[in-house]
Amino acid sequence: MSRSTALVDLFSNKLSVVLPTIAVLLGALFVRALFAADPLSHIPEVGRELGSNEKRRQAFLANAKALYRDGYQKFKDGVFQIVTSKANTSVVVVAPRYLDELKKLPDSIISMEDAVAQSLHAKYTKLPVGDNTVAHTIKSSLNPALPHLNQELLDEVEQSFLAELPPCDDWTPIRFHGKLLRIVARVSGRVFVGPELGRDEGYLDAAINYTVEVMNARRAIDRMQPWKRPFLAWRLPEVKRLDERFRQATAILRPIVEARMRLGPDERPNDMLQWLMDDSQAKFGKQSSARLAQMQLALSFASIHTTTMTGTNALYDLAAHPELATELRQEIVSVLAANNGIMSTHALQAMKKLDSFLKESLRLHPPGASSFQRKVRQPITLSTGENIPAGVVIEAAAHAVTRDPRIFDDPEEFRPLRFYEMRQRYREEGSVDQAARNQFVSVSSNALSFGYGRHACPGRFFAANEIKLIVATCILLYDVRLAGGATERYKNFEFGTSSIPDPSKELVFRRVAG
Repeated sequence: MSRSTALVDLFSNKLSVVLPTIAVLLGALFVRALFAADPLSHIPEVGRELGSNEKRRQAFLANAKALYRDGYQKFKDGVFQIVTSKANTSVVVVAPRYLDELKKLPDSIISMEDAVAQSLHAKYTKLPVGDNTVAHTIKSSLNPALPHLNQELLDEVEQSFLAELPPCDDWTPIRFHGKLLRIVARVSGRVFVGPELGRDEGYLDAAINYTVEVMNARRAIDRMQPWKRPFLAWRLPEVKRLDERFRQATAILRPIVEARMRLGPDERPNDMLQWLMDDSQAKFGKQSSARLAQMQLALSFASIHTTTMTGTNALYDLAAHPELATELRQEIVSVLAANNGIMSTHALQAMKKLDSFLKESLRLHPPGASSFQRKVRQPITLSTGENIPAGVVIEAAAHAVTRDPRIFDDPEEFRPLRFYEMRQRYREEGSVDQAARNQFVSVSSNALSFGYGRHACPGRFFAANEIKLIVATCILLYDVRLAGGATERYKNFEFGTSSIPDPSKELVFRRVAG
């Protein structure tokens, strides 16, 4: 017998012994997995009556808001789980009462970064999750600079309205969402990259379309079976489109970045691009144009579309209640007269009725059904005893909270001065802190659209200023109505957790006389 034949026989003999053992082990693991206790079995599940996980997943895609609201109404002060759009994946939804204890937990225990990375497939979409440079620069440079930037922003708002809207000397129908998207991109670009580049069509194209492309890539990856993603996700056309967008943005920014690197300290512009360059260099050394382009696209993703949706919702509400314009216009004119005609940060803060109107519009039309997404890294136990294992995502039912009659009187009713009246009442009672909690920009367990805790949106102060400047300018310049004599406010599109104003709807504008 040859040596090779002997080795084959030896291997065969060994294999005949090992294979049954492997089969038994695999069978044991399968049975264990089949009959293992569900670590979330103690938490009630919403939508079980709908049938299989796939049916519940489809129900989530069709109208997640209804499922969150159903769970919130059944378990107002407790927790429940809900099957999400991803097959066989649940999230645990917690009542507002738990948020104060959860926000104190460190990122090593519950992580917003992990939740966002999982939801948006950051590994493939290349969103810079985990890089805190942008958030740090917003807090350290952008927010403190806002009082000095307001006049520049107002100039861009006024120029953008003139550039994007027709004269409107008589009632003129306009598909406003698309116009506002360009206005917001220009106004944001004034601060993000400076006035010249902020009006460049290549930059505007990248800033406006990047968010849509990220969401397209996310949906395409969601549809792919998880085990295939490491091998095939990068080849998806939607993911390749993002790679092309990065190259385009880098090409636009490269000459600007190179020119700025040659400037002396006293010559540097006062905008987000320069602050990012300075902050990045201080921490990590000189950053490449590609890295700065990625940061700029992340800024666009976080700000432009959400600001546009909030502004469009506000204008749809204003058009549905045209009698409100007179009262808001009187307040704006009065405040400007008291501030030398300057729409400063102080003046915007004094427009309390405008602030209340915007907060009420956001209350009724939040951008999503849920907020405060965190992925559990280490098992946690809530104060009421519920155990939540590692690997689970927890959320709060942001939309359902805004419809809770225990929190808001007549919660389904649009009352534009709701928060103005609340703030007045708290001031009369001497509760200054409570009055401040009911501003448009404030976050609380009852107002979650900007998030909550230390990871609340750092750019909300800039966004609030921008929205107020745009809406106040619009009210001063135009009367606005719904198109076609409609009197009922346009309905939003609902899909998954998202709620967006219908971008196809028209508003009718007419310049205010004088």
